[in-house]
Amino acid sequence: MTDVQGNDAFENAQCIGQNAETPAQINNEESRLTPNETLTKEQLVDQIKDLIDKPVDTVKDIIDSLKQSYYKLRKAEVEMLRKAYLSNHPEDNGDGFTVEPDPVEEKLKELLNIFKSKKAAYLQELEKIKENNYLRKIAIIDEIKKFIDDSDNINKYYTQFQQLQQNFKEITDIPANKVNEVWKTYQATVEQFYDLLKINKELRDYDFKKNLDQKIALCESAEALASEEDVLSAFRTLQQLHNEWRETGPVAKELREDIWTRFKNASSVINKRHQQYFESQKENEKKNEEGKTALCEKIEAIDTSSLKTFAAWDEKTKEIIAMQEEWKTFGFASRKMNNLLFERFRESCDKFFKQKAEFFKSAKDEMAKNLEAKRALCEKAESLKDSTDWKNTADILTALQKEWKTIGPVSKKYSDQVWKRFISACDYFFEQKAQNSSSKKQEEIQNLALKKEIIEKLSQIPDTIDSETGIKEIKALIAEWNKIGHVPYKEKDKIYKEYQEALDQQFGKFSTNENRKRLINFSSSVQKLASEDQSQNKLYRERNKLMKAFERAKNELQTYKNNMGFLTLSSKNAGSLVKEMERKMQKLQEEMDLIAKKIDLIDENL
Repeated sequence: MTDVQGNDAFENAQCIGQNAETPAQINNEESRLTPNETLTKEQLVDQIKDLIDKPVDTVKDIIDSLKQSYYKLRKAEVEMLRKAYLSNHPEDNGDGFTVEPDPVEEKLKELLNIFKSKKAAYLQELEKIKENNYLRKIAIIDEIKKFIDDSDNINKYYTQFQQLQQNFKEITDIPANKVNEVWKTYQATVEQFYDLLKINKELRDYDFKKNLDQKIALCESAEALASEEDVLSAFRTLQQLHNEWRETGPVAKELREDIWTRFKNASSVINKRHQQYFESQKENEKKNEEGKTALCEKIEAIDTSSLKTFAAWDEKTKEIIAMQEEWKTFGFASRKMNNLLFERFRESCDKFFKQKAEFFKSAKDEMAKNLEAKRALCEKAESLKDSTDWKNTADILTALQKEWKTIGPVSKKYSDQVWKRFISACDYFFEQKAQNSSSKKQEEIQNLALKKEIIEKLSQIPDTIDSETGIKEIKALIAEWNKIGHVPYKEKDKIYKEYQEALDQQFGKFSTNENRKRLINFSSSVQKLASEDQSQNKLYRERNKLMKAFERAKNELQTYKNNMGFLTLSSKNAGSLVKEMERKMQKLQEEMDLIAKKIDLIDENL
C-alpha cells in the first residue's frame, strides 16, 4: 500500500545544488573498475576493442577506466623519453624535446569516437524508454480513476487496484521534469481510492500499523545521518530512504502529518548540509578560476621584445617559474574552465621559453663574433703598449677603447679575461706616458686643489638666500668647475663623487626636482664638451645616443598603451595592474621630455 503524505518527500529529496553530481553519477564513480596496471598500451586498447560492441550501460565505466590507464602509461612513456633526451643533451634545458605521435593513441581515439556515437544512441533510446514509461504510468493512474468513478462498487476493484499499484512501482525511469507531477497525481488518486474503499477495519488498521513501524524506522535512519561526516555519503543514503518511504503504504490519517513532518525535518538537515557543501565547492572553484585567470593575464602581458640581455631573460624566467609554482597552489576551477585555463597558461609559458631559446641561440652566435673582435683589439693594444710616440699612440689607444665600447658583450667565461688583457695593455702604456709627464702631474695637482675649493664654496652657499639666487650661484660654480682641467687619475673618482654629493645637497636645499638637476648637470657637461678638441663630433655622437634613447622610450610607451587595450576591469587584479602601467607610462613620458630638452641643449651648441 502507498499513502499521499509523501507528496512533498520526493520533491524535497530533489532539492540539491543544480550543478551537483546526481546519486547515479556518484555510484558510477564508485563502481568504476580499475584495469590491470601491468597491461601494455596495446593490451588496454585491445580490451576496449573487445568491449566496444557490448551493451553501453555495462561497459562505459570500464572503458573510461581503461582509457585513463592508457594515458597514465603514455605520460610515463613521454617522461622517460624526455629524461633520456636531457641525458643526451645536457646543454639543452628541454626546449628542443619533441614527441612523435603514438599510433596506438590514434587507434584508441578511433575506438572512443565509435563508442561515443554508440553511447549517444544509447542515451537517445533511453529517453524514448522513459517517455514510454511516463505514458504507462499515466495510463495506470487513469485506470484507478475509473475505479473511483464507480464508487458504489469500489470494493470489487481492490484486487485489480493492488495489481495496478504493483505495476506502477515496477515502472522505473521516466523523464526527470515529470517525476514530481506524476508522483503527486498518483498519490492523490491512491488517497481518493482508499478514502472510498470500505474494507475490513482490522486489515486496514494492520496495514497502517505495519506502515507506521516502517516509517518510524526510516525517520530514525534519516535522523542518524546528521552525525555522518561524509556529506555525499549521507545524501546518497537519504535518497535511498526516500525511495523506501515512497514504497511504504499509508498510516492512520491522524498520524500522517506528524510522521511526515518528522521525516521531512530530518531530510532538511541533510539537504541543507549537502547544499552548503556544493556552494562551498563552487566558491572555491570561483576563487581558483579568478587566480588562474590573473596568472594567465600576467604572463601574457610580458613584453619579450624588451628583453635584450641574458640577465633580463633569466630574471623574467624566475618570474615565470614563480608563477608556475603559484599555479600549483590553486585547486580545480569549474569543469567548464579548468582545462581551458590550463591550456591557456601552458601555451603562454611554452611561447615564452621558445622565444628565450631563440634569443639565447642568436646571442651566443653574436657573442662568439664579439669575442673574436675584442681579441683582435687586444692584439693591437699589446703591439702598441711599449711605444714612446706618446701623442699618436695615445690617440690610437683611445680610439681602440671607443671601438671596444661599440662591440657587444661576450660570454661570461671570457668576459673578464679578455677585458683584463685589453685594459692591462692600455694601462701599461698610459702609466709609462704619465711617468714622462711630471709637469702635467703638477698641473693636475693644482686642478685638484681648485676643484676642492669649488666643493667648499658649494657647501658654504647660505640657506637664507632665495631659490633663484641659489640656483644661479650653483650654475656659476658648475661653469667654473668645467673650466678646470684634469686631476690625478687616482683622485678623479673620489673628487667627482664629493662634487656630485655637494651638488645634490644644494639642489635638494633649493627644492629643484630630479629632472631639472639632471638637465643642469647635462648643460654643464655639454658646455665642457663644446670647449674641447673635436667638440662637434663629440656633440653629434652624444646627440645620436639621445635620439636612440628617445626612440626606445617612445616604443616602450607605445607597447604599454597597446597592452592597456587588452586589460579588462573584470579581472581580479586588473585595477592594480592598470595603475602600475599608468605609473610606468608617466615615468616614460617624463624621461622623453627630459631627453628632448637635452637634444635642444646640444643643438644650441652645434
